[in-house]
Amino acid sequence: MARKRKGRAISGWLIVDKPAGITSTSVVNKVRWALDAQKAGHAGTLDPDATGVLAVALGEATKTVPYITDALKCYRFMVRLGASTRTDDASGDVINTSDLRPTDAEIAQALGAFRGEIQQIPPQFSAVKIEGERAYDLARSGESVDIAARPLWVEALEMIARPDADHVELEMTCGKGGYVRAIARDLGATLGCLGHVEWLRRVWSGPFDAEDGVSMEKIEELARTEGLDALLLPLELGLADLPELPATAEGAARLRNGNSGMVISTDVEYGDEAWASFDGKAVAVGVYKAGELHPSRVFN
Repeated sequence: MARKRKGRAISGWLIVDKPAGITSTSVVNKVRWALDAQKAGHAGTLDPDATGVLAVALGEATKTVPYITDALKCYRFMVRLGASTRTDDASGDVINTSDLRPTDAEIAQALGAFRGEIQQIPPQFSAVKIEGERAYDLARSGESVDIAARPLWVEALEMIARPDADHVELEMTCGKGGYVRAIARDLGATLGCLGHVEWLRRVWSGPFDAEDGVSMEKIEELARTEGLDALLLPLELGLADLPELPATAEGAARLRNGNSGMVISTDVEYGDEAWASFDGKAVAVGVYKAGELHPSRVFN
């Protein structure tokens, strides 16, 4: 007999404005405790020193995490020019320095090479697996490893401010799997002056904005109360990038049992991924085929 999960079967999204100095996993654990939730996860890790949007999924919303992970995200960050570090951010030891400082025009020109479909090598201190081990574990042990370049879509990368000769503030909108630290590292290398991330903030992720995020202090204050429950957003927001198809009553019943069900469509094409709703609630995600949705994920 399967063991019953502890906690409440609560579903939805809590958008946290993550502070610096705490891991993403620690945030999820705190949210799960504060809501006494059976199940929780997050859509996209932030480094401990990074701040901003951390979308925490509860219960059935965890089934929509891949759609937020795949969505575009926006980062605001400061690059410290003139020095490279072991971690490509301010938490690591400085390993090289340079007296060269590029002009604003040189920086603007260099940014062009980092837009569109690019190839990016993740930092040595990253969660990438190398023969079953995390790259950051190998790096901490003093081992330098070859990490293969990965494709990354960069929708936009712009210079926001140049506070002084040593710093440049940038904003990047990108797809899944991007490392801001690698952008800073590679931009510094391209300019010949070296560089690393001084601070980083995720401004938005898919449909979720940092300005709407809940602080950790607020989560502590409202823990185990209805006030925190009231801040939960519907799981359907995790499906914002997919078309919605209303299901018939019979279709909804079939979909909930994992079978194909009848839906109403006007502009979704055969073979498109979509989600079915009934009475405004998500029933399933799947592939649309000739008036029916063939489910891949079912919401209970």
